[in-house]
Amino acid sequence: MTPERLTRITHASRVLDEVLNRAPDRQAPYVGEAAFATKAGIHASAILKDPSTYEHVPPESVGNTRRVLVGDQAGRSNIVSELARLGISVEKDDPRIAELLREMKAREARGYSYEAADASFELLARRILGEVPRYFSVDSFRVLVERRHNALGELVTVSEATVKLSINGSGEVLMSVGEGNGPVNALDRALRKDLGRYQSYIEDVELVDYKVRILTGGTDAVTRVLVESMDGERNRWYTVGVSPNIVDASFEALLDSIVYKLLRDGAPAP
Repeated sequence: MTPERLTRITHASRVLDEVLNRAPDRQAPYVGEAAFATKAGIHASAILKDPSTYEHVPPESVGNTRRVLVGDQAGRSNIVSELARLGISVEKDDPRIAELLREMKAREARGYSYEAADASFELLARRILGEVPRYFSVDSFRVLVERRHNALGELVTVSEATVKLSINGSGEVLMSVGEGNGPVNALDRALRKDLGRYQSYIEDVELVDYKVRILTGGTDAVTRVLVESMDGERNRWYTVGVSPNIVDASFEALLDSIVYKLLRDGAPAP
């Protein structure tokens, strides 16, 4: 295989995943999203100065990209590098970098993790930089779970969610109801059912993966929810939510997913 053809191996891996209808393996050698990722601040600083100190081959040689993760061990180098990857230009000595670092670490202490939720991290960063419009506000949401016999006499469990929101700038108040095979599925359907003038931006969005991690013990445990979303162009993004209430954590991640899609696709600000 020639060096030129080798640069297409990551793309070929992604195409194969699509053909097989499976999620890409983030940990796969060379072609995985985490193959050229680093987390600790000192490692990130070294890589930004001289990548060969930690990388045995350049990620571009196999069609992949370098990622400097943000987390509880992150420093300014991690933050600046990740912002640059996201297309956000900011000076390393900008005071907002320190504010973002403090806020991110405070959230990580409460259970958030942005290493696998880059869309939520981008929203957090852009909010601190004042770059996220307030497209809509959620006034309330409610989820009902009912176990009953259906028309065939079978015992089934049905979830119904109601979401009430206001479209900022227009004063429009919308209420949507969705049914699903679980509370999160019902909430997802209700939230995406009618977003007023922004509906066209989210019509092709679907939830393709949903992961739950229990962070503390007991029935009152803090829960972290990671949501993977995808649009009609096969773009994927990851968002996170944390709460002692699993439904609340899920709703937070779903909200971030919708707002990220609006922001990425250039939906007009209110």
